[in-house]
Amino acid sequence: MIKINEIKKIVNDYSDVRIGVLGSHSALEIMDGAKDEELSTVVYCQKGREEPYKRFGRIADEIVVLKKFKDIVSAQNQKILRDTNTVIIPHRALTAYLGYKSIENSFKVPIFGNRALFQAEERSYRKNQYYLLEKARIKHPRLFKNPKNINKPAIVKVQEKKRKLERAFFTVSSYKDYKEKSEEKIKQGVITRKDLEEASIEEFSVGTYMNFTYFHTPISDNVDFIGIERRLQTNLYDFNSLPAKQQLDLNIDIQNIEVGHTPATVRESLLEKVISMGDKFVKAVKREYPPGIIGPFSLQSVITKDLELVVYDVSLRVPGNPIVATTTPYTKYQYGTTFGVGRRIAMEIKRAQQEGRLDEIVT
Repeated sequence: MIKINEIKKIVNDYSDVRIGVLGSHSALEIMDGAKDEELSTVVYCQKGREEPYKRFGRIADEIVVLKKFKDIVSAQNQKILRDTNTVIIPHRALTAYLGYKSIENSFKVPIFGNRALFQAEERSYRKNQYYLLEKARIKHPRLFKNPKNINKPAIVKVQEKKRKLERAFFTVSSYKDYKEKSEEKIKQGVITRKDLEEASIEEFSVGTYMNFTYFHTPISDNVDFIGIERRLQTNLYDFNSLPAKQQLDLNIDIQNIEVGHTPATVRESLLEKVISMGDKFVKAVKREYPPGIIGPFSLQSVITKDLELVVYDVSLRVPGNPIVATTTPYTKYQYGTTFGVGRRIAMEIKRAQQEGRLDEIVT
């Protein structure tokens, strides 16, 4: 495990800060926010995936093309990152392609975020997101620890076999349904039996889905409520647009592969619940994973017919929601201008630099 004091020493020797990001997931949003705050940027791309960063040339001061994403962990690349005063901004692709062990034990570059916390996203981890939600007294869906107990609609959350970024979620209504669908997905090579054994089975929460994004660091004055987005998924959305009769006639597998985002707002009378939920989560994480939340996080939720908030997923790093940068009214209410997660990160890093507190917001 990399010691926090090692990272503090590195960042305290920085004369300036450059924002570094892996070229996937939400890199464009992160770098765009950095440029809005006049910070220098570098993006590390996997060969064959660099075109968007070349095309949107304003936001990347330097584009580094690697054979594989994980090559960023090489001793040479780590030295370059440190020598160029780079702080890495974590997103889902960073944790997926580098792996938690590499991030926690090998990647000796300052990360804007609590690197010990990232693994809590994984439902198979001991002190996972369910654990944190329970400590925060935030409701999450009921869990079926034994699939034989499935007695109502449920969603099986399992890792895809081939694509590390994707999770092969599928819905079931009984143990029989679970057995049939899971065996079929194993046969098709979509999932493995080992991953299925570690899967979570949640009661299917019915309501309106909204992903609430927040921001907090140890130097923040408050927990900022940044905004809301909803996910566009294939082939779920296409399937839902068909009349019920046609849905019954079609024998196709429904998948929850996220391909885009759409903005949303919440009615004003619910804002108190939304804001309180973020506050409670930050307090719980600080107790369980000191120094706590560093940066953005998302509580992906369902609002039920009783106007109750149920959190079905948690992002403990930059969530993929670039649409928020141009559509959220909530940052305008607080700061007088509309912006997303990328710019909020850059604002915090600039403030920390000016106040000599950079070592408090990296690990």
